[in-house]
Amino acid sequence: MRYLFQGDSITDCGRGDYKNPHATGGGYVRLLEAELTALGDCEVMNTGVSGDKVTNLLVRWKPDCLNLKPDVVTILIGVNDVWNEVSNHYGVDAELFEEVYRILLRETRKELPGVRIVLMGAYVTHGTVTDPEWDTFYSEVKLRREIARRLAEEFGLDYVDLQWAFDEAQQKHPADHWTWDGVHPTAAGHWVIARAWAKCVRPF
Repeated sequence: MRYLFQGDSITDCGRGDYKNPHATGGGYVRLLEAELTALGDCEVMNTGVSGDKVTNLLVRWKPDCLNLKPDVVTILIGVNDVWNEVSNHYGVDAELFEEVYRILLRETRKELPGVRIVLMGAYVTHGTVTDPEWDTFYSEVKLRREIARRLAEEFGLDYVDLQWAFDEAQQKHPADHWTWDGVHPTAAGHWVIARAWAKCVRPF
């Protein structure tokens, strides 16, 4: 079984060697690699790239997904599409986000007809990055999360609601226990993501 995780810095998490998909970084992918490989013979790959928007995924989708021929591919994308617009006005609006995301899914289904696809919805918490533009950040990330959910329903895919997972976690500890800045997870936050993925995919 080959598991592939795709996305931005949340998935990347310091993996460093972008030519080696088996460099899994120090975040939720590493946590899942430990559990998955403990169960038996499988491969866990990470091709997340810090700073990526959905349009960046499209550019590198063939070498960083299709050519790797995963059995299960998980995608977490969306926060940079908002963040880059809020900070520098070069984000990806919701309409284009949905169009490009749909292309990724369509091409994956065509090239890898037996693959299981897991979409994880983008999330935010209060933090140093998000608080100055909280209403915009939250509402725009919510739009992209809802797009991911709709696409999961349209294509018959698994969907992991990470906003719900982080909202639930914040009933026990405040936001800065789970994310450094409202976007990037702490070690505990990566555990939240790994746990939410495992509950959905249920390989354990």
